[in-house]
Amino acid sequence: MCAHVLVAEDDEMQAELIRRSLLAEGHTATVVHDGAAALDAARRLRPDLVVLDLMLPVVDGFGVCRVLRGSDEDLPVLMLTARSEEDDVLLGLELGADDYMTKPYSPRELMARIRTVLRRSGRAVGVREDPVVRAAGITVDPARHEVRCDGEPVECTPAEFQILLAMAGEPERVFSRRQLLQCTRGFDRASTERAIDVHVMNLRRKIEADPRRPVRLLTVFGVGYKLSGARP
Repeated sequence: MCAHVLVAEDDEMQAELIRRSLLAEGHTATVVHDGAAALDAARRLRPDLVVLDLMLPVVDGFGVCRVLRGSDEDLPVLMLTARSEEDDVLLGLELGADDYMTKPYSPRELMARIRTVLRRSGRAVGVREDPVVRAAGITVDPARHEVRCDGEPVECTPAEFQILLAMAGEPERVFSRRQLLQCTRGFDRASTERAIDVHVMNLRRKIEADPRRPVRLLTVFGVGYKLSGARP
């Protein structure tokens, strides 16, 4: 069973715990921390399931679920809530959530619930219809774990792959070293924020015509890195 799961959770530690658990189960995961980002990621990436915290900033989980149901009524949604009031749970289910869990919960129980929802929905497959993300001539296919640059295959380490997957999914977004470090957790346990510079340097050797003058993977001084949205 393999799926792409969108995790919308504003608590970064909880989100990272869920992401690692999903990766250990063989899934791919995209993590966002507010409701507006969740709606954008759902539209662009077409995930197989959304793990949705109700207490999100910008747009709360109820609002996210309402919009998702209006655009893709078959997309499975598993709600996470710190509020166990019956009215909150019932409202979430009435909006179309497939299941819910109240905090605190065990990662093992959450993964079991995810397996059940995916199996029930029929979205747990080996390769999704269109899992590919593209930017700047870079194609990243998380289902096949393949990267291509201008059509040519690129060999990447697992950490490099996760960095490219995150950046290609949001071209022109500036990622801090800390944010990119979160992408590599579970794949590169010895990594530090400064090690991200090494990963970027190695990626430039693989995707840039001249790594000393990059036009795809760019440095934003004092902030971090971004992947250009334009093809060179």
